[in-house]
Amino acid sequence: MNYAYGDATTEAPMSGRGSVVVTGASTGIGAATVAALVVDGFHVWATVRREQDADRLRDDHGDAVHPLQMDLEDHDSVRAAGAALTTAGPLWGLVNNAGVALPGPLEYLPIEVFRRQLEVNLVGQLLVTQVMLPALLAESAQRGEARIVMIGSIGGRVAGPVLGGYAAAKHGLVGMTGSLRAELAPFGVQVLLIEPGAIATPIWSRGAAAGDQLVAPAEVLQRYDKMLAAARDMARNGSARGLPPDAVAAVIREALTKRDPPPRQVVGRDAKLMAAMVRLLPYRLLYRLLRARR
Repeated sequence: MNYAYGDATTEAPMSGRGSVVVTGASTGIGAATVAALVVDGFHVWATVRREQDADRLRDDHGDAVHPLQMDLEDHDSVRAAGAALTTAGPLWGLVNNAGVALPGPLEYLPIEVFRRQLEVNLVGQLLVTQVMLPALLAESAQRGEARIVMIGSIGGRVAGPVLGGYAAAKHGLVGMTGSLRAELAPFGVQVLLIEPGAIATPIWSRGAAAGDQLVAPAEVLQRYDKMLAAARDMARNGSARGLPPDAVAAVIREALTKRDPPPRQVVGRDAKLMAAMVRLLPYRLLYRLLRARR
């Protein structure tokens, strides 16, 4: 593989340009990240769940992208993808982007729906990291460094109503990322966390549709009707007026190429405002601002 080296004062040592895995590459942040990395000269292994998405990536990017069919809930498919990557050679970066958001009040959120969000947004992120680590460590041994970028959420800093399953997974991701960062630093693998706010991606519209299908007794549904309506409004606003996925992709690209990227970055004005509120406001006041209204 040919490498094109960047400016050593701003870019990672020998950053140019190896291979990067991007999970959840069919739409949204994942698709935008694939496009940004291809333009920047990387070879991208892009994971998708459907063959038609793999075909579209091939049509859009040609040989610069190698699609892999992988489902985070199918552990055998994840392990097969890791084996393919290990055989292919060293890996400069892993972008753990795939995720789901399935709203519903915790009182009646089906436990399998809660578990799925933990499985995809947290457990699956660790399994992908485990199976890709041999290739990342091989890269670090050769070039002195490799990188893992976890895509978290401002929901990993603050939790509001109706998104308890998503928030639980994203809060867990913060802790897991911190431990991975500490464990892998001695071996030259940097672990970075990106925390976007509202992004115009299909995750919210898909999540709202899933939330509308939840079943509960009428009196329970009535108890949460205003919260669910607010969640639907948030999904519509996020899809229509959220930050474009390209903006997050640009931050991910910098996390993979800058010499000394921040270990934790918040993306979007709304997310930065919320992060400041969490840091500066007394908890009682923050709770009053975030609590649902009847």
